[in-house]
Amino acid sequence: MASGSGVVEEVSKLIEVKARLQSDEGKHKFVLKTPKGTRDYNPKQMAIREKVFNTIIGCFKRHGAETIDTPVFELKETLTGKYGEDSKLIYDLKDQGGELLSLRYDLTVPFARYLAMNKITNIKRYHIAKVYRRDNPAMTRGRYREFYQCDFDIAGKYDPMIPDAECLKIIHEILTELQLGDFQIKVNDRRILDGIFAVCGVSDNKFRTICSSVDKLDKTLWEDVKNEMVGEKGLAPEAADQIGAYVRLSGGMALVEQLLQDPRLSQNKLALEGLEDIKMLFQYLTLFGVTDNVSFDLSLARGLDYYTGVIYEAVLLQNQGEVQIQQQNDHAEESVSVGSVAGGGRYDELVGMFDAKGRKVPCVGLSIGIERIFSIMEQKVEASEEKVRTTETQVLVAAAQKKLLEERLKLISELWDSGIKAEMLYKKNPKLLNQLQYCEETGIPLVAIIGEQELKDEVVKLRVVSTREEVNVSRRNLVEEIKKRSGQKS
Repeated sequence: MASGSGVVEEVSKLIEVKARLQSDEGKHKFVLKTPKGTRDYNPKQMAIREKVFNTIIGCFKRHGAETIDTPVFELKETLTGKYGEDSKLIYDLKDQGGELLSLRYDLTVPFARYLAMNKITNIKRYHIAKVYRRDNPAMTRGRYREFYQCDFDIAGKYDPMIPDAECLKIIHEILTELQLGDFQIKVNDRRILDGIFAVCGVSDNKFRTICSSVDKLDKTLWEDVKNEMVGEKGLAPEAADQIGAYVRLSGGMALVEQLLQDPRLSQNKLALEGLEDIKMLFQYLTLFGVTDNVSFDLSLARGLDYYTGVIYEAVLLQNQGEVQIQQQNDHAEESVSVGSVAGGGRYDELVGMFDAKGRKVPCVGLSIGIERIFSIMEQKVEASEEKVRTTETQVLVAAAQKKLLEERLKLISELWDSGIKAEMLYKKNPKLLNQLQYCEETGIPLVAIIGEQELKDEVVKLRVVSTREEVNVSRRNLVEEIKKRSGQKS
């Protein structure tokens, strides 16, 4: 039998082991990961991303837009009640010194607040920034909790459908330029939907909730949408069937004409206004030459509460990479359209909600779904095994012999001061082979080599990495020669 002191000793050993295990456990529990629904971007991904952003910004600027920025969080009351059923996805922050704040959910509501606060009645602006949604992320499909939005909006009183047509033209230009494959822009009008609901016997207070059910038709079968309307939202089955007969229609100008003749819809003031505007919109889109990619689709609802008129959404068709992902997720019936890459519409009442006197500023805008576009671009690059450059360095300053660090520093400084993107290796005496290999690995196209003979002759040996061709260029003409070979304007 163990003595009392032996027991105490054993117990203290056990306590020590337990403490050590707990501290090891603590270490083990610390997991290095990004929060759910977020991701890091490596230099290669950022290079692809930057290219996409430059295309989008170039298009926005081509159409005469200026840019603004707003805080990443807003007063909670600014965002409350603007998003319909999506309001539950807003991230609320802790009380900060008496202010209840929320992270911005999109860039449209902050824009409306900005217009009302600064009493701006007309502006054409773009805004590219991160927004936050407490969503269930589906990261393979480009759905995140933190993501960029690229918005373009035209605020002001103008003649009908001219700014709206330009917004659709911009979406067409961007998707064409990014070469993502075939796409379709679906167009509808909230007034037509409201008119359909009214003639089918939906009460006013159910308009928005029925609208959000119809909005699911691109992802869900009609039977499921009908069951939601009837079972969850208390709509009469016959009203749901009547709505179904309309919202499953799509087409072009011929469908607009057909609905203008519809005895029930043409009697509804809202629906008639919407149809006449859609007709005008198609006339302008014909002049812009983009109607081949545009479809008048009565199932398009866009769930956000603030839309008042024309609404639109662009979807990519049959992009193989995403189709496979969807089929793995048992959504094979969705494989024809792979989800929205842009959307928008008219929201004429939103600014008035923030104005003490209720002064309205009509607005129309669009948002490009950069994350999904980026996922597709990334897949394309992976599939093609195309090499992506992550820097824009035009030239590497290299030495052919030892003890030329000072000369390299002087030359690289001259190049930087002249606006040339240049690098050098951070070694006093790097081997020439290592310097050339660095250019091969990183895609630097030119090498400016100096040696003792070049210094005497006041020239630099300029080497083209891809062809290994070498020419001696006088020191004073070097900047001009690099710019010419890089296609950079002097």
